[in-house]
Amino acid sequence: MEQAGGSPAVGGSYPQKNAEILSSQYGINLFLAGLLLTFAWAVHAVGISKSHLLSYLITLMLIQLLWMLWYLCRSCTQRRLIQDKDTHAGARWLKCGITLFAVITLILDSFKIGYYIDFSNCLSPTEGIFPVTHAVHTILQVYFLWCHAKDVIQSFKTLERFGVIHSVFTNLLLWTNGVLTESKHQLNEHKERLITLGFGNITIVLDDHAPQCNCTTTTLCSIFSQGIYYLYPFNIEYHILASTMLYVLWKNIGRKVEHHQQNKTPFKFHGITVGMIFGLIVLTSTIAIVVVYLIQIGGSKIKSELALTMFYLHAIFVLALMCTAGIVALLIYRLEDRSLDNSKNPARKLDAELLVGTAAGSWLLSWGSILAIICAQGHPKYTWYNLPYSVLVIIEKYIQNLFIIESIHREQEKVNDDIKTLRIVTISRGNTLSLTPLYKEIYNGTAARDSGDIPCLFKGSICGRENDGAGVAREETSHDNSLVMHSASDFSLYSRNSVTNNKRRILKNIAAFLFLCNLSLWIPPAFGCRPEYDNGLEEIVFGFEPWIIVVNLAMPFSIFYRMHSAASLFEVNCKT
Repeated sequence: MEQAGGSPAVGGSYPQKNAEILSSQYGINLFLAGLLLTFAWAVHAVGISKSHLLSYLITLMLIQLLWMLWYLCRSCTQRRLIQDKDTHAGARWLKCGITLFAVITLILDSFKIGYYIDFSNCLSPTEGIFPVTHAVHTILQVYFLWCHAKDVIQSFKTLERFGVIHSVFTNLLLWTNGVLTESKHQLNEHKERLITLGFGNITIVLDDHAPQCNCTTTTLCSIFSQGIYYLYPFNIEYHILASTMLYVLWKNIGRKVEHHQQNKTPFKFHGITVGMIFGLIVLTSTIAIVVVYLIQIGGSKIKSELALTMFYLHAIFVLALMCTAGIVALLIYRLEDRSLDNSKNPARKLDAELLVGTAAGSWLLSWGSILAIICAQGHPKYTWYNLPYSVLVIIEKYIQNLFIIESIHREQEKVNDDIKTLRIVTISRGNTLSLTPLYKEIYNGTAARDSGDIPCLFKGSICGRENDGAGVAREETSHDNSLVMHSASDFSLYSRNSVTNNKRRILKNIAAFLFLCNLSLWIPPAFGCRPEYDNGLEEIVFGFEPWIIVVNLAMPFSIFYRMHSAASLFEVNCKT
């Protein structure tokens, strides 16, 4: 039984702890069953078809839909009750990001429906039901996250734990399905390119899951089949973001929240012009490199080598800039004396764990490339660029992770951005609080002369006292002297804030630059520009199948790392 209000008994936490353990085990088993089913379909296991996998995913989505509808209905009936909220969870910019990915996911579902209609003669009905169910699931889930991502559930906790964890692992399975489908498509294209680089000793067998019938409308079928794979990266990011937001909701169930107002930190373009300009240059050049790479790679051996060389040189330059920016930011932090916020925060803890955990994917690929370069007997010229590239990938993630994790743990400054907008609280003759005008008016003495209110400021703190008749006369006598003291104190405060604002401006520009750089480095692997596939050297050293398995396992985490880093850096920019 769940205990009602008041202080919980000593043993009151045990049922909830057991519910947390049971629900997590339920979710893991749900995920492992789906993962094994996905793997069986991928390797063409006997008796397992795509319809079995899709039926399992449809069932999971329908269960989640029922739970979300129940939760929404129950929330409507309890609308008048005051509910606890986690102000750190479900930031508005995160909700906007997941909404954007969800809209593109809906376009992907419409393409799948059109693809099914054109190949309906030879496709299972589940391939038509799945995109329809997924579209409904996407719409309701985005609405649910917009309205309830900040909730701290305090009723029906055991039931809600199972509902939320079911939703977490349902999204993870949908993410896995998207990653596998997209990876199989990339692998088929990769196998076709290898022969142009001279690796004829690698057996090329396409893993084809194409329908065994003719399309009713050839042009539309081509648009749907090609468009689906360009939209998959957004679908993949949508599901991983949804699973992380739902996981934070699960961790917050039954949590006691401190009731204090969190300062809103809106994003502002003011003061980050330099970082935005350099970041946009990197973003534009990266898009151009990706377009040229995809056109050139596979055309001929010379074109493929030039494309790889071009990619490595551009990436080395960008990573070196990112390392430099990160080091400058860390040096600024070392010069500051600001305490860290060590309060319990599930969202922040998850952010830090995801940064380090997903970075391991890139580190695995980089160490594989370094080892292949060292052990290989022959070295084409373009492979030597892979060595500094791989080393910089490792170093850059070290530096960036340290910068982001320290930034999200630092306490926000309470000093206003602009000293000129400083307003001093005084106590007037009528014993009522008033706000004096701007700093300039206090400095010039006009405010005091016009209103008769005497500011009282000692060492940057605000104070006041009651005025009687004699006190007013004494204060008027010492009016000029106090203004001089106030001016000196304000000037010292202004100088300190000027230095602080300069540091903040540099940090905001660095965060903005790194934000755009991470978006830039997300684009190449997400849209098929993967030198880990096309380099060929690693496949000779490790073998084709082992290296492809390593790449397919590590690449999704590497792609997610860049998007998650961009989201974290956006938050850093808002907080700085």
